[in-house]
Amino acid sequence: MDTPALHFLLPFALPASAHLPALLAGLELPALEKLLARGVPSAQDVPEDPFVPTLPHERWLADAFGLPGVPARAPLAPFMLLEDSGSLDTRMWYCAQPAHIHIATDHLVLTDPAELELSAEDSAALFATAHALLAEEGGELIAPRPDRWYLSAPVLGDLLTASPARAAGRNVDIWLPQGKAELTWRKWQNEVQMAWYDHPANQAREARRLPPVNAIWLYAGGQRIAAPRLNRPCVTVLADAPATRGLARHLQIALHDTAAGLQAANGRTLVQIDTLTSHFLMEDWARWRDALVEIDRMWLAPALERLAKGNAREVSLTLCGDSHSVTILSRSGDLRKFWRRQPLATRLVPFARLGEEVA
Repeated sequence: MDTPALHFLLPFALPASAHLPALLAGLELPALEKLLARGVPSAQDVPEDPFVPTLPHERWLADAFGLPGVPARAPLAPFMLLEDSGSLDTRMWYCAQPAHIHIATDHLVLTDPAELELSAEDSAALFATAHALLAEEGGELIAPRPDRWYLSAPVLGDLLTASPARAAGRNVDIWLPQGKAELTWRKWQNEVQMAWYDHPANQAREARRLPPVNAIWLYAGGQRIAAPRLNRPCVTVLADAPATRGLARHLQIALHDTAAGLQAANGRTLVQIDTLTSHFLMEDWARWRDALVEIDRMWLAPALERLAKGNAREVSLTLCGDSHSVTILSRSGDLRKFWRRQPLATRLVPFARLGEEVA
């Protein structure tokens, strides 16, 4: 087994800098603190556009694997589809997320799709209606999973779209699909919304005090790229996220879910841990804190131990906010630099602030 170089990709690990000291107060995060204090920043992704529609971990994946369009685009839908369905053709595919948009005081707001609690039965009923409508317009809608659908429609072309996790909780106006066919998509969306308005599945959901499914959120559009034209940034992947797993499958990279743990690491290994995401988006900071402690205990502490014993060549952490990321690299020699000491909040706050200083 090749000595691993470990790269941890941690979406939604950087809340707003003003809140970080309070969020970190009282937490025992010895491995994270040591890796950040002894390591050195090796990369950062701070887009000039504060409203870039992609998420930093999506851009990291797209850039690492050699997908086009970064930073405005992260064409991951084909690889998500490969993971969800087991097959992939050469057409342009969008992820088509069943969603709920609610009315705020003077604007519309996208609810985090993870809050929908969409059952297989409700999904199938709503899908059947949308599938028929979009088929009449020349689109093919498929649903390999109840909570994640996909749309291929040549007439839509290559729309600029936003990840739902980027737009969730915000005014949807600036996050709606943009491009030559944006009005076509809005027309299709309106037709689906009207058909779903009094749909029996939505009536049943509202009776159960669940939000109605009243929109389809397009994002991550792209086409399959032949494996030889892509990068192979690692030889092992540990991840549960469909885009990351789909990329690994497409490139025939050794793939494990995170339940396999670090013992599955071999050679240059990418570990993506998404346990902070839902808590960040729902602003459930107590659970976010708990998840961060668990990451430190289950992942970073064993990684630090491997590095100290020479059983890992290096450990990199890519910490992501909702708009930017920073990567910190630690090698075994860095651990001996005992004079590098900083409280965790002192180290993290400037990293979080990077994305807030964009004009």
